Amino acid sequence: MAPAAPLSAIDTDATARSAHGEGIGMAIDKVRSFLRERGMEDRVMEFDTSSATVELAAQAVGVEPAHIAKTLSFYVGDRVALIVAAGDARIDNPKYKAQFHTKAKMLSAADAEERIGHAVGGVCPFAVNDGCDIYLDASLRRFEEIYPAAGSSSSAVRLTCDELEQLCAPCTWIDVCKLPS
Repeated sequence: MAPAAPLSAIDTDATARSAHGEGIGMAIDKVRSFLRERGMEDRVMEFDTSSATVELAAQAVGVEPAHIAKTLSFYVGDRVALIVAAGDARIDNPKYKAQFHTKAKMLSAADAEERIGHAVGGVCPFAVNDGCDIYLDASLRRFEEIYPAAGSSSSAVRLTCDELEQLCAPCTWIDVCKLPS
């Protein structure tokens, strides 16, 4: 798979505002600032095409879908659980219930941006609002490099699992997913 051509910083800002509304560019700016403070801003990739789904992100980055680190958001009491899992992993409901003592209920798209600080399609596990607890699923450990979103539906950031863990701290490694047979 050939990666999509990245946009220049000027084009990215204009495209984010015009194609996705005025507020979307602010989430990626928040992520860029967060990563800049940690010396990792150069890892952010922005595309001239959508990376809002695992399949689209894999095409844009030029990797197999399993290497995309998707961030799934769930209601757990009055808090939000953000579970970062490999792109080919699926929530295993019995494991989820054993971990969180409740049934899995994903956030609605309407609640995602308000509660997390990132809109659906660009949700990432860092630079998030208060009230979010971050969990990293064991399905990610199979890969040297993974690619979570970077705050917009046309972005990704290249990280190792150790780097992801450092950026998400405090976070917890869990095992609540199943892999394809």
